[in-house]
Amino acid sequence: MSIEQRSNARLAVVQALYQMEVAGKGLNDVLAEFETHWIGREIEGDQYKPAELDFFRDILQGVLGNQKLIDQEINAALQGGWPLARIETVMRAILRAGAYELHLRKDVPMRVVIKEYVDVAGAFFGPVEAGMINAVLDRLARQTRPMEVAKQS
Repeated sequence: MSIEQRSNARLAVVQALYQMEVAGKGLNDVLAEFETHWIGREIEGDQYKPAELDFFRDILQGVLGNQKLIDQEINAALQGGWPLARIETVMRAILRAGAYELHLRKDVPMRVVIKEYVDVAGAFFGPVEAGMINAVLDRLARQTRPMEVAKQS
């Protein structure tokens, strides 16, 4: 699959996590909805680009299956004792998806993970929020991939 389709999968994951949290939908409902009605379709004038479905499923299921660990890692990486529960819902979804990839998708380089989720943040927020996503994911990368961080330095 293409890099663009992986980027689109990441954006879809963030949207799906948001929908699950806000609307209280379950995993199977969200997977079915996104795979049949959103990904690769035009809805109300917005084009939802094709995405790598296996990658989408892996991240979404991985975040949900490892959420307790992921949330603990994010809480530890947040500055000033600001708890994840107080972070805006879309930002929380971005951080969870990024943390999952950093922790459990070692096949994806950490720089790619961080850049991709900063780009996703930029689609929803301004530079301050995107900078916060960058800082937290960078701290998570230092915890979860110290050897890769050392090689990048």
